[in-house]
Amino acid sequence: MTTVNRLRPRRSCLAVPGSNPRFLEKAQGLPADQVFLDLEDACAPLAKPEARHTIVKFLNEGDWTGKTRVVRVNDWTTEWTYRDVVTVVEGAGPNLDCIMLPKVQDARQVVALDLLLTQIEKTMGFEVGRIGIEAQIENAQGLNNVNEIAQASGRVETIIFGPADFMASINMKSLVVGEQPPGYPADAYHYILMKILMAARANNLQAIDGPYLQIRNVDGYREVARRAAALGFDGKWVLHPGQVEASNEIFSPSQEDYDHAELILDAYDYYTSEAGGKKGSAMLGDEMIDEASRKMALVISGKGRAAGMRRTSTFEIPEA
Repeated sequence: MTTVNRLRPRRSCLAVPGSNPRFLEKAQGLPADQVFLDLEDACAPLAKPEARHTIVKFLNEGDWTGKTRVVRVNDWTTEWTYRDVVTVVEGAGPNLDCIMLPKVQDARQVVALDLLLTQIEKTMGFEVGRIGIEAQIENAQGLNNVNEIAQASGRVETIIFGPADFMASINMKSLVVGEQPPGYPADAYHYILMKILMAARANNLQAIDGPYLQIRNVDGYREVARRAAALGFDGKWVLHPGQVEASNEIFSPSQEDYDHAELILDAYDYYTSEAGGKKGSAMLGDEMIDEASRKMALVISGKGRAAGMRRTSTFEIPEA
């Protein structure tokens, strides 16, 4: 199977209805890291068959430069899934990065998608294993099985929280997707998000937060996005062009943090070298740095580099 870098930038993951050519055209010019063309909730049942072919056309003929290209198919409990996958992958496989599978409840559903993708790739002469899988957790059973889901296939790249269906599945007392339910004094989503994050990180995957449906309330979006970013999530869905800039900003390190992370990495490399005295720990200004500091800095620098940031400071070797 092909070796693929699964850790693509996904600060902003833009949802686009696969049945709307105007939106598909506009999405190509927006600065989202990822665009997913939707055959599920954003696509009416009667529109799904034609939308498959519309998506193939736009994947093959559109300009998606710099974006991760994803198609969300329908879940395995529907009659549409296999035809979604076959039509889209056979028609546009070389111009597709991932298939997003919604409402994943157990590892077998991921394995089934992996097997179908492999058959199509072999039949069509595509690279076997290049197309990734994004698994969306949307109910209690899926959350209980999230570790097995994360391990189900080498194609899996992300674990995604789907808040709307999840809230309904556990009877959460709220009609505003992503907002805290009335009567609960703490963060009602903390356990859910942390369990998804732990499964993702234990398997070297990315964790993505789902949508915020009040699309004109950018302040509300920012508040919810900051919660996920603070925990360590890699990005969040965007449903409206006005949310893209906020998501890119929130899931990128600040310039100051990025510069500091790069300085830590340079300083640690120097001080642990022969020239730097082979030290296990050293001082960077007023801060002691060691191997743990290096690991933390790698996370921040990695996010900054993925976002295309450029450092504004350099490490200077201290005078003897």
